[in-house]
Amino acid sequence: MSERVLQVLKDKFGDAIIETHSAWGDDTALVTTSRWKEVCVFLRHDPQMNFDMLVDLCGVDYPDRNPRIEVVVHLYSVSRRHRIRIKARVGNADRGGSEIDSITDVWPGANWFERETYDLMGVTFKGHPDLRRILLYPEFEGHPLLKDYPANKTQPLIPYRTEEEAGVPLEKLAPFRADEGMSFGRKAWKRGEN
Repeated sequence: MSERVLQVLKDKFGDAIIETHSAWGDDTALVTTSRWKEVCVFLRHDPQMNFDMLVDLCGVDYPDRNPRIEVVVHLYSVSRRHRIRIKARVGNADRGGSEIDSITDVWPGANWFERETYDLMGVTFKGHPDLRRILLYPEFEGHPLLKDYPANKTQPLIPYRTEEEAGVPLEKLAPFRADEGMSFGRKAWKRGEN
């Protein structure tokens, strides 16, 4: 069913659709970065498309390819019951130019997905309302999901802030209370014991 959506995209956007493929129920269109948002707006607002649910947005790193990063969005239409995957390639071999338009105004649920992709892959989403790290601390250097990120890289140690620096009570707790977690030193398990 989504193969028809791919044909509509090719007919409407022409050269902006670089390639399409359908395999095992996965219907995918690779679009130019410059028309990424335009294609997304069409898929969301056209009554025949009606992709009202953003399922996922992520980045995939192909370090031997230029551009090396693909931004991938998975969409679903609840009323039409079709799904599609849209991809766009960004960045070059030295990770510069990894920019693409934000689609948070098309699907508000893209907000945190875009922040995660920015944080872990280094993709900048132009027009994002609050583009900052979401999983790592601000002083973290680099983007750990890029395949050339050194696995043994040491990050700067950041001291805990005091309550005076934070301006709010921090209420720091130990990782586990006495009744939580597994105590160190494994206990032998015997048959018949609960």
